[in-house]
Amino acid sequence: MKPLHLCRMACCAILLLAYKPSFSIVTDGHKTLAIGSKAPDFNLPDVNGKMYSLASFAAARILVVIFTCNHCPTAQAYEDRIMKLTSDYSGKGVAVVAIMPNDPLSLRLDEMDFSDLSDSYEDMKVRARQKNFNFPYLYDGETETASKSYGPIATPHVFIFDKDRTLRYNGRFDDQEKLTKTPTSNDARDAVEALLNNREIAVQTTKVFGCSVKWSDKRNLVAESLEKWAKEPVSVEMIDVAGLKDLMKNPSDKLRLIDLWATWCGPCTTEFPEFVSINRMYRDRDFEFISISADDPEKKDKVLKFLQKQQASNHNYLFSTDDKYKLIEAIDPAWQGALPYTLLVEPGGKIVYSKQGSIDPAELKKTIVENHLIGRYP
Repeated sequence: MKPLHLCRMACCAILLLAYKPSFSIVTDGHKTLAIGSKAPDFNLPDVNGKMYSLASFAAARILVVIFTCNHCPTAQAYEDRIMKLTSDYSGKGVAVVAIMPNDPLSLRLDEMDFSDLSDSYEDMKVRARQKNFNFPYLYDGETETASKSYGPIATPHVFIFDKDRTLRYNGRFDDQEKLTKTPTSNDARDAVEALLNNREIAVQTTKVFGCSVKWSDKRNLVAESLEKWAKEPVSVEMIDVAGLKDLMKNPSDKLRLIDLWATWCGPCTTEFPEFVSINRMYRDRDFEFISISADDPEKKDKVLKFLQKQQASNHNYLFSTDDKYKLIEAIDPAWQGALPYTLLVEPGGKIVYSKQGSIDPAELKKTIVENHLIGRYP
């Protein structure tokens, strides 16, 4: 049986696992651990720097190993459920550990369109703090040694082992990705209950739905995406006061990120690459990035040269007069005039974020992804 792949936004995959203990699937060149196999050992750091191996969970009757990550919307949708499973069974001899299998250098910017974080070790620390994870969250993105031994197909992917560390369940957490709907089949929890009560697990393997694992051999796809973006045309248009006022009304159906900058402004040019990256992350959703230069109109060639160097293929404007106070009033009367100045404007013109001075990229991305027009989940 060949695996069936479904590419959805953040490159998701649906793969069918056979309902046979002796069968293991091979996908992307990596073999998934078969039912009846012994748990491969690992030696990985958690987000606090503590090293974990199988021996760290020796006292547990049951070991639940879940491969998950930061960026995937499906993985994020299951975080609270993983935490609930951990708390519900922590006093019953069940240990839960999460492993992040993705090579951060194999993750494209446009695959992070449902997240404010990448899958780097540092960003794992951030997500663990944000959610207050009650389980160890281990980093395997550097070598992927443990992940290749288990062979997760997608994130999240659950492996459940008995007291002898024999694999007894392999598959999804449950059958409902949507947070607004109640699962009808609680597969992982049912498997834990069966093992705790010395019963056979009714369903030992299931399909797995989520974002495909970003194995290190996918780094070439990142390079290809960068090459493609570098070839996109870059332009700059003149805009007057009336045009700025219309722009601020935001008649579109998109969350609009606006950056006021100038080539002579050091903080502006330093942070500009962050805006290009943010645009590449979210532009396939209900989002757009617009830059407005406050350079003098005769500096158009200089402005364009800078934008081309930055590969800023978004909408770029240059204010058409040298009266900067008209620029200030047309953009936002609350703005004091210092550059850089950044705004998030919802359809209809509501300003939901404004920052005079350099942005905090992490804060801005979190604000974007948690806006009701974007969101972390499909």
